[in-house]
Amino acid sequence: MDARTREHLEKQQYRLVGETGAVKLCHWMRQKLIYGRPCYKEEFYGIQSHRCLQMTPAVNICNFRCLFCWRFHGMSSFEGVSYPEPEELLEKCILEQRSLVSGFKGDERCDPALWEESRTPNQVAISLSGEPTLYPELGEFIALCKRKGMTTFLVTNGSVPKALAELSCMPTQLYVTVAAPNREVFKRLCVPQFDRAWDNLMETLDLLGTLPTRTVVRHTLVKDWNLGWEDEYAKLDERADPTFVEPKGYVFVGDSRTRMTIGNMPSHQAVHEFSSRLASRLSMELLAEREDSRVVLLGKKGTRPRLSD
Repeated sequence: MDARTREHLEKQQYRLVGETGAVKLCHWMRQKLIYGRPCYKEEFYGIQSHRCLQMTPAVNICNFRCLFCWRFHGMSSFEGVSYPEPEELLEKCILEQRSLVSGFKGDERCDPALWEESRTPNQVAISLSGEPTLYPELGEFIALCKRKGMTTFLVTNGSVPKALAELSCMPTQLYVTVAAPNREVFKRLCVPQFDRAWDNLMETLDLLGTLPTRTVVRHTLVKDWNLGWEDEYAKLDERADPTFVEPKGYVFVGDSRTRMTIGNMPSHQAVHEFSSRLASRLSMELLAEREDSRVVLLGKKGTRPRLSD
């Protein structure tokens, strides 16, 4: 990692582990500790927001340059990268998380019991930045988390189907982001850095229904870019056969503000209406929604989106 990238990430409160690992507190960590407001994933899937470790094994490595991404786009080449070992990555991320939450202890609004629990994460969100399936020891890392009694949510852009097919250990939940209804919108909005990106995503969707874990297709919706096309999205979702579909509105935050405008944020009502139209095409139901996160959860009737499933 070059000095400029390191400086930029550290200014944004990333804590770095080796050359490619990183952890950063989620917005919802503060909300839960100070105000008792959980992340929508707590309501949808049963995780504990204040015990979630938001991290990545590939903070500066990605093969897309999605215009809506709030992350830093000063990405590195994938060649000759020195990745941290799984044990080092997990141990140091937990230590850095403890350091990051230490300041909450002195805030009188912070629940002491929640703060104490926050120092011992039991959920790992492998989603902070970069593309985690480029990390060569991803399966071993997930297995390590599992041995330590931690659940794992893996978020991928679907560009490396081979890595998912060969995972030695499956995450508790696997998200695949499908942020375009067709190849043309995909190229303009997701800006892939290699030629077969759309074809690889289609391979991932074909693979998804065969994997022995809970799966979610996430549609990140950007007004005037990819909102609509319900028929085309439905065909992609049918191809993937996921447990859940999660339409979520783009939010004008982070580095995405250099590429998008606040007008590209869809209202929750627009996300809700898109979700209703999509659900009718998929024979799914609206299972849950959170207006403050502009997100809706779709699934089959009677499905319970909880960690205990």
